[in-house]
Amino acid sequence: MNRVMNRTCIVTGAALGIGNACAQRLADEGANLALFDVLDEAGQALAGELQARGVKARYWHVDVSSERAVREAVDGAAAHFGAVHVLVNNAGIAGANKPTHEITEEEWDRVQAINVKGVFFCTKHAIAHLRRAGGGSIINLSSIYGLVGAPDVPPYHAAKGAVRLMTKTDAMIYAADRIRVNSVHPGYIWTPMVKEHLAASGAVDMQAAREEVGRLHPLGHMGEPDDIAWGVVYLASDESKFMTGAELVIDGGYTAR
Repeated sequence: MNRVMNRTCIVTGAALGIGNACAQRLADEGANLALFDVLDEAGQALAGELQARGVKARYWHVDVSSERAVREAVDGAAAHFGAVHVLVNNAGIAGANKPTHEITEEEWDRVQAINVKGVFFCTKHAIAHLRRAGGGSIINLSSIYGLVGAPDVPPYHAAKGAVRLMTKTDAMIYAADRIRVNSVHPGYIWTPMVKEHLAASGAVDMQAAREEVGRLHPLGHMGEPDDIAWGVVYLASDESKFMTGAELVIDGGYTAR
């Protein structure tokens, strides 16, 4: 219950799916939560739910593709809670599911702006606060698609591969500051983003699509947001104090093939 007691954790893309689960589980373990998202109704509802449980939590409207918005929110979270100890770079979109030669520049750039620049901006503006706290943990949500290829969503693959290597670079740069940086690589997780991806791929019967995609994993099913959230709790806690620049793969065996 006290694995991250009194640590201030920023979670981007916190309103739904994996981000929501991360916020919930970090709160269970004693964290203060700075919730960043653009989905204001869901984000405010999450903040209210956590506050009702006695958790110190606050929501900020943040488009992570805007450096100004990120800087103001990160500084605001540090001022509100007194420090920042953990950054969970979770915000992301799947983007266009078309062959590379059909993707427009705008479709490509939108995915990179959120999934790559968003990680860059949040990390850039969290570093001073993490140093001031004497160290901390940055947790970047990549994907199995940052490790292996597949014949779909080319901008997403490119972005998640970038996040994987950004993680290793920053782990090396900031190790002397006692700032650990690790990436998490989920398999298919039953979230709103995955549901939208399946719908965009032509799925009509969502339960049948869920089962079909689940069979791509040796364990035979998709994961749940909590499967990823508990990995994030581990990386945020001192249990992972000797872990940096690493890939935590939580994918039901998908990449073991």
